[in-house]
Amino acid sequence: MASAWQSVVSLHQRMVDYGDKRTDPWLLVYSPIPVSIIFLLYLCVVWFGPRLMKNRQPVDLKAVLIVYNFAMVCLSAYMFYEFLVTSRLSNYSFSCEPVDYSNSPLAMRMASVCWWFFFSKVIELSDTIFFILRKKSSQVTFLHVYHHGTMIFNWWAGVKYVAGGDSYFVGMINSFVHVVMYFYYGLAAIGPHMQKYLWWKRYLTSLQLLQFLLFLLHTGYNLLTECDFPKSMNLFVFTYCFTLIILFSNFYHQSYLNKKKQI
Repeated sequence: MASAWQSVVSLHQRMVDYGDKRTDPWLLVYSPIPVSIIFLLYLCVVWFGPRLMKNRQPVDLKAVLIVYNFAMVCLSAYMFYEFLVTSRLSNYSFSCEPVDYSNSPLAMRMASVCWWFFFSKVIELSDTIFFILRKKSSQVTFLHVYHHGTMIFNWWAGVKYVAGGDSYFVGMINSFVHVVMYFYYGLAAIGPHMQKYLWWKRYLTSLQLLQFLLFLLHTGYNLLTECDFPKSMNLFVFTYCFTLIILFSNFYHQSYLNKKKQI
C-alpha cells in the first residue's frame, strides 16, 4: 500500500516538475489535483442532482441563461480573436507549429489565451448544472458528460505542457464554433417565440462535426510528418476527436435522420 502511494506521489511530482514554468502560477494549473477535485464534484452533481430535483419544481433560470449564454458568446469571441491575431502576428503555420516557451510578449499572449480557453471549459460545466436545475436531465447524456468532463483535463494538460504551438488551432476553431453555439442557446433562452429563428440547429451540429474533422486532419498530418510538437499530444487529440466524431455522428443520426424517417 505504501509503495502504491509512493508511486502516486512520484507520478504527481513528475507531472508538476515537467510542466511549463510560465503557466505554473496561474489558477488551477500547477497541479492536476484541483481539476481532479472539480471533476469529481461534477460527477457528484451529475449523479445526485437529478435525484435531488426529482420531487421539486424546475428552477426558472431564464434571466440567468440569457446572461450566461451571451456572456459565453463574448468570451468565445474574445478567445477566437486572441488565437487568430496572436498566431498571425507570430507567423504561426497552419500545419506544424512548435511551442514557443520564451517569455516574449507574443508567446505569453498565446499562453494566456490558452489558459482562458482552459478556464472556459471549467465555466462550461455550468451547462450541466442548468440542465439539472431545469429538470432537463434527458439532455445530460453520456456525450454531454463525457465531452464536458474530459475537456477540463485535456486543456489543463494543454496549458500545463503545450501552451501554444499546435494547440492554438484547436482553441481557435473551437472558440469560433462556441460563438455560434452559445448564440443559438442565448436566442433559445429568450423564449418559445424565438423558435422560428432557430431552424438551423441541425447545421450547428454539422459545424461541430466539421471542427472535429479539421482537428483529425490537422493532428493526423503532424503525426505523419516531422513536427517539433509532442507527438503524444497530437496522438491524444487525434484519438479523442475520433471518439467525438462517433458520438456526435450518433447524436446527429438519432436527432435528425431518425426523426425525419418517423415523420
